[in-house]
Amino acid sequence: MKRLSRIKPGWGILPIVIFLVVWEIVARLNLANGVLGDSFLSSLSRVLIGFCTGSLAGIGMGVLMGWKEIANKALNPIFSLLYPIPALGWLPLLMLWLGVNEALPITIIFICSFFPVLYNTITGVKNVDQGYVKTARALGASDRRILTTVVIPLALPNIFTGLRLEAGMAWRVIIAAEMVAIPTGIGALMMKAESLIRIDIIIVCLIVLAVMCLSFEKFFAYMEERLTRQWR
Repeated sequence: MKRLSRIKPGWGILPIVIFLVVWEIVARLNLANGVLGDSFLSSLSRVLIGFCTGSLAGIGMGVLMGWKEIANKALNPIFSLLYPIPALGWLPLLMLWLGVNEALPITIIFICSFFPVLYNTITGVKNVDQGYVKTARALGASDRRILTTVVIPLALPNIFTGLRLEAGMAWRVIIAAEMVAIPTGIGALMMKAESLIRIDIIIVCLIVLAVMCLSFEKFFAYMEERLTRQWR
């Protein structure tokens, strides 16, 4: 643990260093003409909106299902049926329902983020030691106070595990969706570069993907360490 605490400060600057390296590569390859930037911003906005909404919905529903057994019994069969379907498996159906617009990739990321965060949250809430809950209740705490001050804080490690894993997966899914069905974004840029045999552009896009996956995962690892330090 001491060794990890010594090296963790360096992790915070690693994504920045990699980003600067990528920026230099982009400049040297003459790709900094707006195309890469526009594609990156398109993908980034989709990931942020879809991931944030999907994660918040997953956390909220997960807390409800983990805390209230009646909600778990009512909803778990439905979610268990839908969870095995890959996020990209919904793409053809969503294209018919939503059309090819900004709602399509955001919905795909929402689905990608919702289910893993949901189940990690349920697991975290259910695994809280009931001794803490009984002690808080014996001291006169209401169920709402127990939930907000005991259960959710102790469930945070599981919640952040889901967030950390899905932060990187959201980028992988959006790139795949853009390569298949969406005409803008990093994935679409890679497909255009493939048709033009521009290996340099493809490599830069892959580096951007790797940097963003790493940055998102390290961000949530850092937030988990900060927020759960007092319970470890």
